[in-house]
Amino acid sequence: MRALCWHGKADIRCDTVPDPRIEEPRDAIIKVTSCAICGSDLHLYDGFMPGMEQGDILGHEAMGEVVEVGREVTNLKVGERVVIPFTIFCGECEQCRRGNFSVCERSNRNKDLADKVFGHTTAGLFGYTHLTGGYAGGQAEYLRVPFADRTHIKVPGGLGDEQLLFLSDIFPTGWQAAVQCDLQPTDTVAIWGCGPVGQMAIRSTVLLGAKRVIAIDTVPERLAMAQAGGAVTIDFMQESVVERLNDLTQGKGPEKCIDAVGMEAHATATLDSIYDRAKQALMLETDRAHVLREMIHVCRPAGVLSVPGVYGGLLDKFPFGVLMNKGLTVRTGQTHVNRWTDDLLRRIEEGQIDPSFVITHKVRLEDGPAMYKTFRDKEDGCIKVVLKP
Repeated sequence: MRALCWHGKADIRCDTVPDPRIEEPRDAIIKVTSCAICGSDLHLYDGFMPGMEQGDILGHEAMGEVVEVGREVTNLKVGERVVIPFTIFCGECEQCRRGNFSVCERSNRNKDLADKVFGHTTAGLFGYTHLTGGYAGGQAEYLRVPFADRTHIKVPGGLGDEQLLFLSDIFPTGWQAAVQCDLQPTDTVAIWGCGPVGQMAIRSTVLLGAKRVIAIDTVPERLAMAQAGGAVTIDFMQESVVERLNDLTQGKGPEKCIDAVGMEAHATATLDSIYDRAKQALMLETDRAHVLREMIHVCRPAGVLSVPGVYGGLLDKFPFGVLMNKGLTVRTGQTHVNRWTDDLLRRIEEGQIDPSFVITHKVRLEDGPAMYKTFRDKEDGCIKVVLKP
């Protein structure tokens, strides 16, 4: 089969690789009908995430048709359409029973390695480093799904792939980011980053009833999409984010803040931005913490910081004293996808939201390597790429 494979920093290739096969009784194989490039895939493309090996198959947003099931998979049939969540979960461990699917205690087959790095294992993830299990990803013609009796979202007929695909990651990720804010009808929510997750977070906070949503970015197409979704926008290259947020909140700051950027935050040539890039170049820190610092500074005391943006390692100059003295609450983590998908699927069916609004580019799988660069560099108005194997 064809698959997009990692061969090093900024080196993605469409290779011919062996077809996946059933390895465990709870496995299934799906024929991928649609998949996507995610912002967190760019952390692999840019070489910021450790644990990748040459030839690893990328991708964690995929859906398709079941073509084979293991002998213990009784709730899936050949021919059924499924979306595959990026988090692999057993459904039986203590964390899964609590709905904490992204920290499943059993699905990371490199548990010993994860224990050493994280203290305790996380769940296995598709197409995302050997720290999270080294599982082959879904930017391919076929995908092996471990624990497939639980790790799936069965979808109805009558809805197209593009309406459903983002149940795999970015829609529930944006939704969880909003839910973690404990939104009140009087809340102003500031969202850093208007990429795909940020766009979903904007619409999620609107659906959940926030008084006002403020979106921060600098790419014109992203800001226009955010505005269309109901947000007031700030272009951080044109004005001070802190000053503008204070103006919009009468000096009090937003009650809730969402970091939909993560480790590769960009900023104007401020002192902390220059500091981060210098430290990163010298390999003295791994992640750029500009957005986190700005959120901590501007958030209203006793507010909430929600962090769906992916971080991979070490931050420097993190103002923990400010965080503590302002009494801020921080909530973060990989998304517990299946905790939210029944509700989100219902909202799609009822027409409350059509997640396909975020798609700007649809290309063949073999065009994927070039689209990584287009997506990373925000060329050609690119916000979200869907691949068709």
